[in-house]
Amino acid sequence: MSLLSGLSEHMLGLEGDDDLEVFTQNKPQAEESPNSPTSMNNQYRLSEEDEQQDVNIRDLFITVDHPESQVTAIETFIMYRVVTKTSRSDFNSSEFEVRRRYQDFLWLRSRLEEDHPTLIIHPLPEKFVMKGMVERFNNDFIDTRRRALHRFLNKISEHPVLSYSQHFKVFLTSQELLSVRKQGPGFLSRMGETVRAVAHSVRGPKSRPEEFTVMQEYVEEFSNKMCSVEKISQRIVKEQREYLDELKQCSPAYARWAESEEVISESLRGVASCVEHCGHETEERIQHLSEVLVPILRECILCAETVKAVMRRRDNIQAEFEAKNEARANRKAEQEALQEEVDSLANQVELANHALKGDWSRWQNSLRADLKSAFISTSEKNIENYEKCLAVWESFLLSQREESIQQTDGDDAT
Repeated sequence: MSLLSGLSEHMLGLEGDDDLEVFTQNKPQAEESPNSPTSMNNQYRLSEEDEQQDVNIRDLFITVDHPESQVTAIETFIMYRVVTKTSRSDFNSSEFEVRRRYQDFLWLRSRLEEDHPTLIIHPLPEKFVMKGMVERFNNDFIDTRRRALHRFLNKISEHPVLSYSQHFKVFLTSQELLSVRKQGPGFLSRMGETVRAVAHSVRGPKSRPEEFTVMQEYVEEFSNKMCSVEKISQRIVKEQREYLDELKQCSPAYARWAESEEVISESLRGVASCVEHCGHETEERIQHLSEVLVPILRECILCAETVKAVMRRRDNIQAEFEAKNEARANRKAEQEALQEEVDSLANQVELANHALKGDWSRWQNSLRADLKSAFISTSEKNIENYEKCLAVWESFLLSQREESIQQTDGDDAT
């Protein structure tokens, strides 16, 4: 298994990928120079066949929408509508509608993690305000979180094991979730599990299988690269916003200049219009980066942290198994009781290995698809924005040339 290298084509699966098609827009070739940027009409798009096939075999469709602010005497929070449509026979209806707050999503993920500690569960958006967002409940923050919660539930619905969890079913169908949430394990029980996990993590397994060591190295390097790409993307967004502020000041400056000129006033107004149009396109490009690419990069970082946690839990199970096995060899009198514990832990290790290996492949495929989609969407949006800006400036140049020709013809006639 090769490690990431600069988000190469190999990592994204772009090289020789049948999921990508190149097509050329139907534009008259005679009007374009072979080297003109406007002649570069090749664009990438994901194949819709696999997506349609996935839709055909899915039997659980979930939508998170309609966020509403709720104000109580002690707190303010956002409630989201969760609509579920299903054809599964274990549901007593084909459609459900409930309202959930962020704490409910946290409850669901923690229950799934407790029941399936070695499965890779899609991460939730971070609880606190995201970087660059000042207001906790502004529209951008709420919509970004809503999209992330939507992705979280749909990732679970696509999982062959997690989608059949009883906790997941209760989350989607129960009108009153608070009473169910109170039935979870108590604080002391969770604290005891945490202490045991810390003890085993300090000791660690003595002989981790090589394939899991390779996985761990892969995730570490992937996480580092994603952190670097996210920082660069955030810096690009910041610089683009500063550039946009300059454009917004530049256009009115040309317009004011045109008011004080007579001969070149039309040209100055044309430049002001071009700068204004480029400002609009730049604003759209910034919005696309902020809403599509940056959230996916952040999600990838959170996914990597999730995988690291799953690997630690797998290691803890193996470490406990090894400790019990050693104790059994040293304590002959209690050998029979210890043998049962050792056999149980051996079974847990085998199940953990099997679960993690199965989810590892599923996680990588999902990750590649998400990154590929985000990069392709960003590329298409950049091409669209730059071509629009190019068209505006070309139109301006053409108008200036026509004006120059008319002026020359008028001078010749004179």
